[in-house]
Amino acid sequence: MSGELLAQIGGPLAGVGIAVLLVATSRMLRLAALAVAAIGTALVLVHLLPDGHRGTLAAAAIIGTVILAIGAVALRRWPWALAFLALAAAPARIPVSVGETEANLLIPLYAIIGAAALALAWSLARDEPRSAELGPLRWPLALVVAWLGISAAWANDQREASIDVLFFVAPFAILALLVARLPWRRAPLHWLGAQLLAMALIFAGAGIYQWIARDVFWNPKVEIGNVFQSFFRVNSLFWDPSIYGRFLVIAILAGLTILLSARRARGVYLGAAVIVALWVGLLFSFSQSSFAALTACAALLALLAWRWRAAVALALVAAVLVPVVAFAPPFERARSALVGDGDTSFDRATGGRFEQMKSGAAIARDNPVLGVGLGGYLDAFADEKGLARAPARAALHATPVTVSAENGFVGLALYLGLVVSALLAAFRIGMVPQLVRNVAWIGGLSFAAITVHSFFYNAFFEDPMMWASLGLVALALARVGATERTGET
Repeated sequence: MSGELLAQIGGPLAGVGIAVLLVATSRMLRLAALAVAAIGTALVLVHLLPDGHRGTLAAAAIIGTVILAIGAVALRRWPWALAFLALAAAPARIPVSVGETEANLLIPLYAIIGAAALALAWSLARDEPRSAELGPLRWPLALVVAWLGISAAWANDQREASIDVLFFVAPFAILALLVARLPWRRAPLHWLGAQLLAMALIFAGAGIYQWIARDVFWNPKVEIGNVFQSFFRVNSLFWDPSIYGRFLVIAILAGLTILLSARRARGVYLGAAVIVALWVGLLFSFSQSSFAALTACAALLALLAWRWRAAVALALVAAVLVPVVAFAPPFERARSALVGDGDTSFDRATGGRFEQMKSGAAIARDNPVLGVGLGGYLDAFADEKGLARAPARAALHATPVTVSAENGFVGLALYLGLVVSALLAAFRIGMVPQLVRNVAWIGGLSFAAITVHSFFYNAFFEDPMMWASLGLVALALARVGATERTGET
């Protein structure tokens, strides 16, 4: 059996298996679904493994299995270690080279999720039955995961489809479930927020240092770009400035949420100082997508906290941001759209992304129901343009357009359903204890920020923090249900 055929079978098995795991209530059915998902991911992995190097791969598999088993035992004893370790590992991409295959992978995070998945299987088999951990999000998320996996069956680029299933959809959907299953504990939640802000301060400090020293780490593309533009972008300890900016935006929104509930003056001053420091670090990323996400979500938080009174604050923010957009160097391309004429000017203002979106929309129109399959956009673009291979710059930067082209309007409807369901679940929780509200809002704001960011920088399903934020919202909703049943405050 060919590797591509294995991947065409494995992708749907993984997607459907995980979807059943999310929504099923029977212990045996959930165990069977987890087993099916494991088989599916194994088939996809076989397709991606390079030829040769069998000894190296076998040794790595044995060592990895032992490490995962030890990790599963540890996570059974200290379940909240999952959240702390996953947050610490989320930015850590490790360069891996096996034969001719090279990639920057989230190896530590995959190891953590793998160990937690073993612990999950153990829990399903031995512990008191639990189900519906994701609450109202389980069906929207399950349908998205199932459809993404199923669309790998007709993908015209099986390698890209396999990468998406193996490294993003399968492990991160499990991560969402694992976060939602965590026991509610006040102290770990407070410490998790502190860890997020501490990590963000370290990243912001590195970014500020880079801007002062005019020294960029890792990424030669950013270094070359800084030579030819009038401003100096930094990427901190991340590969891409936009992903660095996205992380800081999530931390700033979490800090603002916590600050709104601070009762002591010392806490207010400390929180404000942290947020200012993070904002300075964000500024030097010069990530327009990150500032768009921060602006939209800060406005949303203001509306949640102050209702109609937020209009005054939003007007003041707009008064500050309009001059920035009008005169700041990073927005030079956007300003050109105001003085230019036609699609050419708008495409130049968006850095070529307007033409990319038009190409994506054309492919979606030609494949309206099913799309070209998971990860298949670039291959479809090359076919449409008569190219042997699509250039990297042709990659889409807008998640809705990518979903439309690759997964059809069925996939787009499921994606939009997930977005709406997550936002409603996070922000319509009524009168609840302050910590529960903060957890729900932070999860919802993180999800909203990643969603907005992905309109301009396509990394929605690829971001583990998006999936973890869904788990965080579900964790808060579960606490709301428990509070209502027991009458706790």
